[in-house]
Amino acid sequence: MPDAGRRIYRRYVAIGDSTTEGLDDPDGRGGYRGWANRFAEHVAAAQGGLLYANLAVRGRQTRRILDEQLEPALALEPDLATAVAGTNDLLRRRFDAARVGADLAAMLGALTGTGATVLTFTLPDMSAVAPLARRLAPRARALNDAIRTAARDTGALLLDLAAYPMASDPRLWSIDRLHANSLGHERIGAALAWRLGLAGTDDSWTRPLAPEPQRSRVQRLAAEAAWIRQFLLPWLWRHARGRSSGDGRLPKRPRLEPVDLRRIPAGR
Repeated sequence: MPDAGRRIYRRYVAIGDSTTEGLDDPDGRGGYRGWANRFAEHVAAAQGGLLYANLAVRGRQTRRILDEQLEPALALEPDLATAVAGTNDLLRRRFDAARVGADLAAMLGALTGTGATVLTFTLPDMSAVAPLARRLAPRARALNDAIRTAARDTGALLLDLAAYPMASDPRLWSIDRLHANSLGHERIGAALAWRLGLAGTDDSWTRPLAPEPQRSRVQRLAAEAAWIRQFLLPWLWRHARGRSSGDGRLPKRPRLEPVDLRRIPAGR
């Protein structure tokens, strides 16, 4: 149990897009685990139990998260929530950081207004993960500034991942260069637990990975070509047709259910 005087959380609700849904962190049962699940497990383990719902749907832009997920989230009466959004807006042809920030602030404010503890986080610098992301760097900086402002204005707890170089290590990211891999999700879950101030947490999630051999220029070019062929071109084709990876999808965990600590994979 937490130290005396620590808040006990009963109901945790997560809203957002694919990163909150858990891509690309397989759960071994045909679905995805993800940092939200891992964060819920940290909270449940620290205090002996927790009810948890995850309303996130991949592909959702911030306005759709606001329109589709906020009211169902509020109806679940959470005392702990996460709201993370903006990546899908960042990738669209037109991007308005102020509008995204306002929509995020509306979500954060509605949740904190109920007395819930609410967390969000900024996006790491992805230029080391995907060289083409350098062209989006000004957008990413504007989005992160908007996220910081929304958190400050609403009283939400901010995990400023962009301030930690470790978060940009390519080895924490999936082959698609858009989603964290299992190790990345593990670190984000641990970081949120630390930001919440859970008993027994520390900043070990900030430690850099061991150095690895540098790849040759030929290897880097080959990896870039493979990524463009396997991920970028299909993504461009899908969006040119007005399609989304989230079309027809429902939240993976729409109801509050107990976190089952017995089902956590070995090694967390």
